[in-house]
Amino acid sequence: MSNHRLARLLFVAVVTAAVAVAIGACGSTKKSSSTENNNQATSGGSANPNAPIKKGLSIAFLPKQINNPYFDVAIKGGMEATGQIGAKGKSVGPTNADASAQVPFINTLTSQKVNAIAISADDPNAVVPALKKAQQQGVKVVTFDADTAPAGRSVFANQASPEAIGRSEVQVLGKQLGYKGKIAILSATPTADNQNTWIGFMKKELALPKYKNMKLVKVAYGNDDDEKSFSETQGLLQANPDLAGIISPTTVGIAAAARYLSSSKYKGKVALTGLGTPNQMRKFVKDGTVQSFELWDPSKLGYLAAYAAGALASGQITGKEGESFKAGTLGVKKIGPKGEVVLGPPQLFDKSNIDKFDF
Repeated sequence: MSNHRLARLLFVAVVTAAVAVAIGACGSTKKSSSTENNNQATSGGSANPNAPIKKGLSIAFLPKQINNPYFDVAIKGGMEATGQIGAKGKSVGPTNADASAQVPFINTLTSQKVNAIAISADDPNAVVPALKKAQQQGVKVVTFDADTAPAGRSVFANQASPEAIGRSEVQVLGKQLGYKGKIAILSATPTADNQNTWIGFMKKELALPKYKNMKLVKVAYGNDDDEKSFSETQGLLQANPDLAGIISPTTVGIAAAARYLSSSKYKGKVALTGLGTPNQMRKFVKDGTVQSFELWDPSKLGYLAAYAAGALASGQITGKEGESFKAGTLGVKKIGPKGEVVLGPPQLFDKSNIDKFDF
C-alpha cells in the first residue's frame, strides 16, 4: 500500500470518529434522566384522593411582608389549620413588599427541606426561578392572595374570582357617587399581580355605558407602605382637587387614605372604598369618612392555603382541574382551571354589619 493511500485511509477514519463524537455530543431528542426527574418533581405525579394527610409536615408561610396587619391575620388562620392537620407551621418574610427580597427566603426554606411553601408573591415572575428550584427539590408550592406564573406553583388559593373583586369595587364606588365624577385608584406595588388583575377588571367595568360620566384620572402606587400611601393620597387630591372618589384595593392603602381624608377638608366629600379589614376601618366607617368597603376573611384564606399545602404534600392532589380536597371547616374545595381554588365572594362592610366582624 502506498504512503499516499495510507494517509487517505487514516484521514477518513479520523473524520468518521470526529463526526460520531459530534453526534453524541449533540444528543438525541430523548430527555436525560435528570430532566425527566425535574419534570416529575414539578408536575406532582398522580393524585391519590384517599391518601391520609401526612403527620409532621413542615409548612412555611411567606407573605409579601411581615408585620402587615392583613398578612398577620392570614397567617394566624394558616397556623390554625396546620395545627389541625398535625403539621409544623412557621412564617418568614421581608419587612418590605419587594419581590427580590422574597427570593432569599425561598432559597433558605428549600435548603431547610420544608415540605411546602405558601407564598403571597409580590411579583408574578421574579420569584418563579427560585420556586421552580424548590419544586425540583420536592417542595410543594401554594400561592395565596397574590399568584405567580403557573410554573412557580401547583395551587393558587384565591380570595374570590379576580373579575368579581375588580368589578364589585367599581360598582360600590359608582353607587356612592351616583355614577359620575373623577376617580383614582391607589394600588400597592406596580408589579403586584393581584392588584393589576383587579385593576384590569375595574377598567372593563368602567367601560360600561352606566359609567359614562365617571372618569379614571390616575392609578397611584403606595407600595403597601403606610406613609407612602398617605402621601400618595394627598398628592392625588392636590393634583385633582375635584376628585370625587378613590378605590384602594389594598388594606394598607385604604387605611392610609382614610386616615388622610378623616382629618382633611375632603372628609365626607371624597368617597373612598376598597379592600380593608373591619378592625382597621371601623372608626372610619363610624365617623363618616368611609361609607362601605369590601374584603374576604384573610384568616380563612390562610386556612385554605394551609389545607391545600397539606393535601399537596400528602399526594391527595397535584393541582389539576377537577381534583378536590377537604379543607377543614371550609368543607370540600374543588380545584378549578389553572390550579385555582376559590375561597368565596367578597364581603361588603358598612355601618349595619361591621361590628359583627373581628379581624
